[in-house]
Amino acid sequence: MTLSLPHRITHVLLDLDGTLTDSAPGIIASLRAGFTNTGFEVPSDEVLRTFVGPPLGASMTGVGLSDADAATVITAYRQDFEVHGMFDNSVFPGIPAALADLREAGVTLLVATAKPEHYARRIVEHFGLDAYLADGLDGVHGAAPESFMEVQGKEVVVERAVAHAVALGAVVGAAAGAGGGQVVMVGDREHDVHAAAHHGVPTVGVTWGYAEPGELAAAGAAAIATTPDELRKLLTT
Repeated sequence: MTLSLPHRITHVLLDLDGTLTDSAPGIIASLRAGFTNTGFEVPSDEVLRTFVGPPLGASMTGVGLSDADAATVITAYRQDFEVHGMFDNSVFPGIPAALADLREAGVTLLVATAKPEHYARRIVEHFGLDAYLADGLDGVHGAAPESFMEVQGKEVVVERAVAHAVALGAVVGAAAGAGGGQVVMVGDREHDVHAAAHHGVPTVGVTWGYAEPGELAAAGAAAIATTPDELRKLLTT
């Protein structure tokens, strides 16, 4: 299902990994350590790169691990990630300027990520991105730590982020008329598009993240941005 962008966008839900930050180096290194330290065969870096963004439980079972084995590997991954991988990460060039311009234009910004919320908040704070968000770090919505085997974790996160946006004055779905809601998701993977669509929210896909060619369009993204400046223009004009 493809949803159209509303005529006026007032609230934006931002994915984190692959949208705001280039987190793949640290995540892949810690995933490699997680598989190695638990004695499981380490997937190729090409496969591990596909783990960046979606809920980890779904990615782990996707390479053939049982739920129990996936939980074991994820626990070992997180042990390494907390020490080494979390800040082996960087903000994509152009993102701070785009967020500043959106904030200046009156757009309310929130984060909605499948990453555990306590990690997401630390990363957002580390890079100073909370300065652009409505309610600062309270504007960061992520997965609960115990939900890593929840395949539809992103939908739950988007639901909470949409509720926050509504509390801040957003209008969603039919209430906003034929043009769609005033809330838009921004993300780099198909699960961002699907999770947002589940709640009647259209997605602007970004190509500087980790999607395969054509992935975002096939998932039903309402628009595609190839640079942060193009994203800013899509969200404000």
